[in-house]
Amino acid sequence: MIALLDGFLSTFAAIMIAVLMVPLLLAAVRMVTGPGYADRFIALDMLTGIAVAIAALTMIVTGRREFLDVAFGIALIGFLATCSLSALLEKKKEDS
Repeated sequence: MIALLDGFLSTFAAIMIAVLMVPLLLAAVRMVTGPGYADRFIALDMLTGIAVAIAALTMIVTGRREFLDVAFGIALIGFLATCSLSALLEKKKEDS
């Protein structure tokens, strides 16, 4: 019973990785072609969130716990990037 559940979970995670490629591509396009800085920052935040989800799902598929460390690293870098870029946006608003 547990082996059946494990196989189902692994298959479901692999399908979800494929499904998450669509918003990953759309967020990447938005980041490159965004009309303003705020749109690009939000797209970057979305990219990091999707990348964390993909890393967690990859951990389920492969069974290797190292992907959770990768997910944590991506989340940490994404948080710091969002904070620093929002500070930059605030500074640009004050200068103009």
